[in-house]
Amino acid sequence: MPHISFEYSANLDDRVDMQALCECLREEAARIKALPLPGLRVRALKAESFSIADGDPKHAFIDISVRLRGGRAMGVKADIAKRIFSAAKAFLEPVLESSSLALSLEIRDIDPDLSPKTGTIRDHLESV
Repeated sequence: MPHISFEYSANLDDRVDMQALCECLREEAARIKALPLPGLRVRALKAESFSIADGDPKHAFIDISVRLRGGRAMGVKADIAKRIFSAAKAFLEPVLESSSLALSLEIRDIDPDLSPKTGTIRDHLESV
């Protein structure tokens, strides 16, 4: 962990480079010492069907979810939320200034006893 995923409205495809947003969020998360690099995952999920506010198709959204193994102090989680949200907001500033976009973020704790993990990514990283 952490896993960062964001759901976004399909009407953003022509306004936002989602791969670049994934990379932006990954880079910021990688700078946060409380987040282990080998567990870092960022993914984007497009919502093909959506309806926002008054139903006008110009409205768009990006909803970021950060899932973390439980055990981090509230202050640490608040810092993680602030830093990742700030990175997303800075990346999306041109879209926020020019169009209707709702941006949100939520951190969720995962109970480590109910979330088994295994993998070999650590074995393939050049430096951890």
